Amino acid sequence: MNTNTDNTTQTNPQPIKNDRGGHIWGATNPEIDRQNPDIIVPPDTDSGTMPNLKFPFAHSHMRVEHGGWSREVTIREMPAAETIAGVNMHLEPGGVRELHWHKEAEWSYMIKGKARITAISPDGREFVDDVGAGDLWYFPSGIPHSIKGLSEGAEFVLAFDNGSFSENSTFSITDWFSSTPKDVLAANFGVSEEEFDKIPDGEVYMYQGAVPGPIAEDLPEDPNEFVEFPYSFKLTDVEPVETSGGKAWVVDSNNFKVSKTIAAALVEVEPGGIREMHWHPNESEWQYYLEGQGRMTVFASGGKARTYDFQAGDVGYVPFAMGHYVQNTGNTPLRFLEMFRSDHFADVSLNQWMSQTPPHLLKEHLPLSDEFMKNALHNDKRPNVKYK
Repeated sequence: MNTNTDNTTQTNPQPIKNDRGGHIWGATNPEIDRQNPDIIVPPDTDSGTMPNLKFPFAHSHMRVEHGGWSREVTIREMPAAETIAGVNMHLEPGGVRELHWHKEAEWSYMIKGKARITAISPDGREFVDDVGAGDLWYFPSGIPHSIKGLSEGAEFVLAFDNGSFSENSTFSITDWFSSTPKDVLAANFGVSEEEFDKIPDGEVYMYQGAVPGPIAEDLPEDPNEFVEFPYSFKLTDVEPVETSGGKAWVVDSNNFKVSKTIAAALVEVEPGGIREMHWHPNESEWQYYLEGQGRMTVFASGGKARTYDFQAGDVGYVPFAMGHYVQNTGNTPLRFLEMFRSDHFADVSLNQWMSQTPPHLLKEHLPLSDEFMKNALHNDKRPNVKYK
């Protein structure tokens, strides 16, 4: 942690560390500075030029509609985040994200509430399910779908497997109808043109509808009409990896069969705990912070490193193969999502790598004591998610 702790709690934090730095005489935003103590006074180990790897959803444009709202963090808001774009969306009871599809696959984590999701597979099989807090869904690219808030409404975060994706440019059923000549619509459906006199003039995107009834009313009568692999998944069905510092639930195509382009982990770090130093050998990491507060230093090689502070609602990003950790800096559990544009979750632990390297070779690189070699390094061969 930053040793100049008084600087992070004062009314107007200043870039002062011992006999270095000085007061800012110009305009400041103390509230933002207090949320980012390791930006206003970086650790001595921070060095070099690094891209911005943090963007709060609170700084995103809010699209407010009848039935709910949405906001997004894309490559536009965070240029380094090339692999994944994210959307935070809220639906009121009966609020609907209209029937639509997009070129990108959609992965979602339900934050609070319940929603009914619908879709149809390329072979014409129907999918309907009710999802609640902690549940996931995944719609492959091109699959048409909808989301509707149930009696308590719903809020969720969406991840798309392309950093350039925008929720404002999806293929919507109302947009297509309003962009098609009425005579073509009439010929397509075998009805008169007057049938389409009242269709919307453009995309509806989101609207306030009626709260759905029991799900049985929307299910197909023939069970054979259901999709082969469900588009929804209960994260509670996953056995977590548990350690003294926290726990993690890993979900990818190994257990959520349909999720071929997004792998993820829900990570919970206890106060004083750390998601240990590691890197991912397959893809960049897109993060969404759900609860608590933490800090992350990203090591970019060549002596470059930068430390970022995170609160609930923030998005973080770690470019491919860069070393990093996530430390809980608060007094409550830190919970966040790690997401990757991949069909599988993979990471390499610095601790594990060192423990499986011949000791004499390791000591040639780092002058470590025999006690450290014996007690601090653990030959931990558990897969995927680890803690120190």
